[in-house]
Amino acid sequence: MNTADLIASCQQDWNDYTRHRFLIELGNGTLPKEVFQHYLEQDYLFLIQFSRAYALAVYKSDNFAEMRKPLEALHGLISHETRLHVEYCEQWGLTEQDMMNIPEATGTVAYTRLVLDAGQSGSLTDLYAALAPCSIGYGHIGRWLANSPNTVWEGNPYREWIETYNGEEYQAGVQASQEQLDELLAEIPDDSRSAARIKKIFRSATCMEVAFWEQGYEALAS
Repeated sequence: MNTADLIASCQQDWNDYTRHRFLIELGNGTLPKEVFQHYLEQDYLFLIQFSRAYALAVYKSDNFAEMRKPLEALHGLISHETRLHVEYCEQWGLTEQDMMNIPEATGTVAYTRLVLDAGQSGSLTDLYAALAPCSIGYGHIGRWLANSPNTVWEGNPYREWIETYNGEEYQAGVQASQEQLDELLAEIPDDSRSAARIKKIFRSATCMEVAFWEQGYEALAS
């Protein structure tokens, strides 16, 4: 089993996530500003829990070689991605203190707790499967948007977002995450209970990503 098998096991959910209207509108520059700002606020809070999940992966690793991989990801999140996120949010009039004071939306709570619960109650592979829709999916999305004929570059307020997730540095991290997950999945028989459990975790996290995109629209409508 590998990452491609996980995606194939919930292909429609994966398509709903990676081709969501949020992304289509982001790509052509028509995404409402309020929807995007809500996403930015919740994504900051999400990254806090995501960092804790990688810290949990370090704890659940069996040796130093296994520990180094999530530790590198954790360091990148805290030292690089979070900093870039804060700087980007400032361009949209959001300070880090503002975001720290914003409560987690219901969808954010549900998603992040699913990831942490998978890691706390399950194996290291379970945890990485829960992280994968985000850690790997954003790379797929960035590449798709960058190559889509429908993406508008000139005057698109979301151009930097697309360029970030299609950038060489981020894509290299995605490749490393996928290779790491594939190594763990290769040890699991396709027809085993463990495989079924991992596919279920991956699908649940993928569906949570869909709900995460929807949150901004829901907030705008309320």
